[in-house]
Amino acid sequence: MRHNQHVRAIFLFVVGATALQAQSPSPLVERVGKTAFVQVEAGSFNSLTPKQQALAYWLSQAAIAINPIIYDQTSRFGLRQKRVLEAVVANKAAVDPAVYAKIADFTKLFWANNGNHNENTAQKFLPEFTPAELAAALEKVGRKDLVAEAEALRQSLFDPDFEPLTTAKSPAGGKDIVQSSANNFYFGVSLADLKGFNEHYRLNSRVARESGKLSEQVYRAGTPDGKVRPGLYAVYLKKAIDCFTKARPYAEPAQQKVLDDLIRYYQTGEYADWVQFGIDWVGDDEPVDFANGFIEIYRDARGAKGTSQSFVSITDKTLSAKISKIAGNAQYFEDMAPWDPAYKKQGVKPPAAHAVETTVETGDFHVSTIGDNLPNEDEIRAKYGSKSFLFSGSTRAMDISGTAVTNEFAFTPEEAARAAKNSAEAQEVLVAMHEVIGHGSGKLSPKLTREASFYLKEYFSALEEARADLMALWNAFDPKLQEWGVVSSNEVGRAMYDSAARVMVTQLRGIPKGDVIEEDHQRCRQLIARFIMDKTGAIAVERRDGKTYVTVKDYKKMREGVRMLLAELMRIKAEGDYDAIKGLMDRYGVHFDPKLRDEVVERYQKLNLPTYFAGVNSELSARFDDKGNVAAVTISYPRDVVKQQLGYRAMFAEVAK
Repeated sequence: MRHNQHVRAIFLFVVGATALQAQSPSPLVERVGKTAFVQVEAGSFNSLTPKQQALAYWLSQAAIAINPIIYDQTSRFGLRQKRVLEAVVANKAAVDPAVYAKIADFTKLFWANNGNHNENTAQKFLPEFTPAELAAALEKVGRKDLVAEAEALRQSLFDPDFEPLTTAKSPAGGKDIVQSSANNFYFGVSLADLKGFNEHYRLNSRVARESGKLSEQVYRAGTPDGKVRPGLYAVYLKKAIDCFTKARPYAEPAQQKVLDDLIRYYQTGEYADWVQFGIDWVGDDEPVDFANGFIEIYRDARGAKGTSQSFVSITDKTLSAKISKIAGNAQYFEDMAPWDPAYKKQGVKPPAAHAVETTVETGDFHVSTIGDNLPNEDEIRAKYGSKSFLFSGSTRAMDISGTAVTNEFAFTPEEAARAAKNSAEAQEVLVAMHEVIGHGSGKLSPKLTREASFYLKEYFSALEEARADLMALWNAFDPKLQEWGVVSSNEVGRAMYDSAARVMVTQLRGIPKGDVIEEDHQRCRQLIARFIMDKTGAIAVERRDGKTYVTVKDYKKMREGVRMLLAELMRIKAEGDYDAIKGLMDRYGVHFDPKLRDEVVERYQKLNLPTYFAGVNSELSARFDDKGNVAAVTISYPRDVVKQQLGYRAMFAEVAK
């Protein structure tokens, strides 16, 4: 499960144009509307041995190999749209400059969001060019063969009312959550159809109606002996398997076993092979690490299907001390948790926890993810533990910060001063506790025979994100944190609480339409603030000079509200109480006042701040000897979105044509 800065984290650090210009060099590569593209760097790569650098190279190639999958998962039109758009963008000189600029800007946003629905809000965004301009551009670049294809895609690209949400957890118009979602996890299927249907490949399949019957179209490459036939995404998974095979000689023996496990899983698609990979992956702790698979379930309204994602990480040794201290005391935090002792773990295995830099992030993994805890499967966590990552490279890339947001939305000068002094430290500690002692905490009732997500369905991810944030908030004032040197003072906890209250207003800037929150992390933030405000009165909404503010009136009362909600969410998760989480989320987490959103958007516009972030990966280049072995690897930072994405496209040149 993830922690994301601009939507999911409590702290929102973005900066206006003046401060951006003052940075030299700035991580900012360019802005397209409200989206800032930032260069992610990995200085730790240079401290690796040549063998480790070669491993990072092939793992990064495997990450690029699976990148196209997410476009198909988010929309049945995604790969076709990508093909058409990239055909134009790859031929700049042939297109009218004004038209090219509009198509290129839209394509950059398309890449940033893995399709034409916003990654955070799930809402569709539209081109500024016309269908006629797209058709003319295709003709000018010599792709008349794609003009008919562009016309076939007209509705999916240009009609705002056609499949407006990639994930709809609060559907309207008489459709259910499956029918209302534009994603491609289901085809010809309703939610009622799935009742009682046994999904053997729950995480990694598309459920489709074929010849009047439901079937699972499994994501897999097939086995070399032909006993397991290839399934969906075989071309991409086979390419990833080839990269893993080439990475194997550069890995240590335990990591070779991890690679073998993942190769086997990608061949068979079997859950048991995925679990074996997770077990061996958790037990392996190398400086060069990676995630690659169908992992997170945020995009599926049912909370079942995993999206394809990958990152390759390098341990940032200088920044790992605090997270390691928290991880080493995981049992203490479990014992201090405010929920029923029946749901507390005993014999907690401290998770592997590191600050890391990434060489690459692809698929449904974004620069805005600044913390992650994996694997997600409770059966692995309970017996073998987990790994926590704090993405220091991503944090730095988005740290183009100033005080503009805090000054605009803090209710008092004291609150603004507290944030200026303590918010960076508070953010670091919150993300560490969220990942290390949040997601990894608690245990399920033995009465549950399946993962909690099976019972809590569309509300599971939001619950789990709220529970992890609440664990950080609950422990923010624990004196042990100061004793261990994790925090400097209680002012850090107060800054954390201030932001936890304020975010239910500031996050509205990223929801341009409607009055419903669909994204799980945004739901969890609003749930926390509004529940505490309702139950304790510790948080208040204030008006001054025509502006709305949210402020903490009583920190002790707010902590009591944190205790109440955290205990209840753990009970709900442990018991699989769907009705309870539905009641809480529908009351506190889903709806907002659109007039307030409009006010927030207007205030942000005056500050000239980006609302969303997208990353530009580093580039790893390998030189090979006459035997095909990696002789040397170099790292560079392209600062060019188009060049990088078209380079990724080249891996599947024949498929892309």
